[in-house]
Amino acid sequence: MIVQRVVLNSRPGKNGNPVAGNFRMEEVNLPDNINEGQVRVRTLYLSVDPYMRCRMNEDTGTDYITPWQLSQVVDGGGIGIIEESKHTNLTKGDFVTSFYWPWQTKVILDGNSLEKVDPQLVDGHLSYFLGAIGMPGLTSLIGIQEKGHITAGSNQTMVVSGAAGACGSLAGQIGHLLGCSRVLGICGTHEKCLLLTSELGFDAAINYKKGNVAEQLRELCPAGVDVYFDNVGGDISDTVISQMNQNSHIILCGQISQYNKDVPYPPPLPPAIEAIQKERNITRERFLVLNHKDKFGPGILQLSQWFKEGKLKVELFFFFPAAFQSMMTGGNIGKQIVCISEGISL
Repeated sequence: MIVQRVVLNSRPGKNGNPVAGNFRMEEVNLPDNINEGQVRVRTLYLSVDPYMRCRMNEDTGTDYITPWQLSQVVDGGGIGIIEESKHTNLTKGDFVTSFYWPWQTKVILDGNSLEKVDPQLVDGHLSYFLGAIGMPGLTSLIGIQEKGHITAGSNQTMVVSGAAGACGSLAGQIGHLLGCSRVLGICGTHEKCLLLTSELGFDAAINYKKGNVAEQLRELCPAGVDVYFDNVGGDISDTVISQMNQNSHIILCGQISQYNKDVPYPPPLPPAIEAIQKERNITRERFLVLNHKDKFGPGILQLSQWFKEGKLKVELFFFFPAAFQSMMTGGNIGKQIVCISEGISL
């Protein structure tokens, strides 16, 4: 059986921007037979995420994700349907997901590496398991629960950078649901700002490419910032931190502005901002959702409930690899998903 797959063709370099030429599509032969414990699955959806930029380097800079290898198939979050099974707990027709799904149209996998998903939790929208009811949703929810220290009724203000992205667009909504009285998003276009305030429940939004961000932040958050959901790092985060209150909290979700640079993670703050952080006792701890797997089950149920009640709205867009390039330069809105039917198109 001939299948299509996407492999890493070249590396952009630690300080380079990804381009389409870094990837290559090829056809390979998939064995006709599977072994005991294995399943053959047809890929339905693939996830595009900022952390993948780190996997394009020879050294990812972390101890929990491995680099993609040249001329080898790339992988990431994925969902598919089982076409043949020799695994005792999986049958033909089951929908399954994995955080390490190969980017090819059909693939043979170890059944133990897969998790079965229930379409009823997402009203049949399977791709949501890669977004709001999946890892981005869990990252936002658990990150806020573990690091945000939100207390309902205490008039806390939350700011979200990268607010129109996969995690940011969910974090603002979840912040409100968990008790924040005011949520402000920072993004890069007027279109995104309008989406945040008109569709996703943000109280206000700042286009960082227009006007003075510090002045707008002071005007829109007159009581200061209590919780900062940081997706971007860099100058934007420095500006937000400078306006955070005493004993406030930073949820360090991502630093996408730094992923094309050869810097440690999390990147160190400039001396003046670090001084503010220490003086005001602002917590800024690295958050890794994979360290909280015991909370995944309850988290998925909570996210599903909010979705079904209409309290959590979902945005899905785009295709790969144009999606990857767009995401790394702020072009995306919401979660980026690749829909696979009969083939992959570069």
